[in-house]
Amino acid sequence: MDLQSLTLLVEIIDSGNLSQAARKLKMTRANVSYHLAQLEKQVGVQLVKRTTRRVEPTEVGLRLYEHGRNIHNEMLAARETITSLGQELRGRVGISVPSGYGQMVMSPWLIEFKQLYPGIVLDVLFENRADNLRDEVDIAIRVMQEPPLSVVARALGDVRYVACASKGYAAQHGLPKTLLELRASPLITSGVIGRQLRLSAYQGLERQEVMLEPTLSSEHFPFLREGILAGLGVGLVPDYVVKDQIASGEVLTTLSEYRLSIFGTQMYLLYLPNRHQTKAVRTCIDFLLARARGETPPSD
Repeated sequence: MDLQSLTLLVEIIDSGNLSQAARKLKMTRANVSYHLAQLEKQVGVQLVKRTTRRVEPTEVGLRLYEHGRNIHNEMLAARETITSLGQELRGRVGISVPSGYGQMVMSPWLIEFKQLYPGIVLDVLFENRADNLRDEVDIAIRVMQEPPLSVVARALGDVRYVACASKGYAAQHGLPKTLLELRASPLITSGVIGRQLRLSAYQGLERQEVMLEPTLSSEHFPFLREGILAGLGVGLVPDYVVKDQIASGEVLTTLSEYRLSIFGTQMYLLYLPNRHQTKAVRTCIDFLLARARGETPPSD
């Protein structure tokens, strides 16, 4: 068994199927399958279980994978140490942020990070995908109730939704006083295409759930805020979207006795535990955690 064989096994298990591993390794699928079969023949046991869509490691395969992943990470760390000697911090950080939180809260943080570390290539995706971390994404910021066990999750803080409307709308139509009245109101909120929208409302230990049918829906939160200010309906948005307008009295809130949530009540910073983190990625993680806590980010 050599390092190349271990690297092949790591890529197959990380990719989840032979075709994706072949693309990453710039090999044909048949070639990847052949080398995997040769490795299994060499060690004398099956290393992965193949299905039509995925491969899953056997117990022996998982142990070899862990050794291979550790060796791969050490090699990447050694290479980074050599190339970064005497130079400013360099590297690439791929980060996926929710469209609203990313636009309205994180954008200034990311601009500041780039100003502090001009040598780092920052690749930012504004998206509301709920899937696992992908190859090009080192860090994902997600709103969820419970993070999956397969990732490292660092808490960034609570997510609080508010039911709100413009002062003009409230004067003309009134504000909903119950969850049923909220559901019957013209709603302005975000959503995910193809997924039915459910509002969770917590009051102490009691939880209620209401199905929503928005009349204005978008992933672009500044647009939703404009719709609320225009008096088009009752907004159901994270508090940071209308924080300034609530403070000025332009927007009024209701149902404050409930803790409202659509996608979850916590914001998390997520990354994979077994993927090598460059110094650039580690620096970005520390910076974002500090900013979310309102602290001064650590200097390099």
